Amino acid sequence: MAYYITKLIITTILIVLISEIAKRSSLAGALLAAIPLVSILAMTWMYVDTNNSDSAVEFSNRIVWLIAPSMTLFIAFPYLIKKEIGFYPSLFISTALTIVAYYSVIFVLEKFGIKL
Repeated sequence: MAYYITKLIITTILIVLISEIAKRSSLAGALLAAIPLVSILAMTWMYVDTNNSDSAVEFSNRIVWLIAPSMTLFIAFPYLIKKEIGFYPSLFISTALTIVAYYSVIFVLEKFGIKL
């Protein structure tokens, strides 16, 4: 249980730290957010939990295929904000579009025999 709480605390601190840095400097916050910290943490926790790097490698390989559809959020959100849709509706719509993009990529990859 202590290990699980430690994982939660470390992960939470990193996310809060990035958001606080972003308040002071959007560039510094963006640079830190662009680093795949969540992926790094997930791979680290997988390795620590299993002492086997195979699951982290598989996880990493799958992420590669999902990078492109994740860009949907970062393209749609500012576009919708500029159209004066509002913050929360823009966030919701761009998130929904990103989910559709993820499923579309997974569907297309499966047609080519690539199973994520």
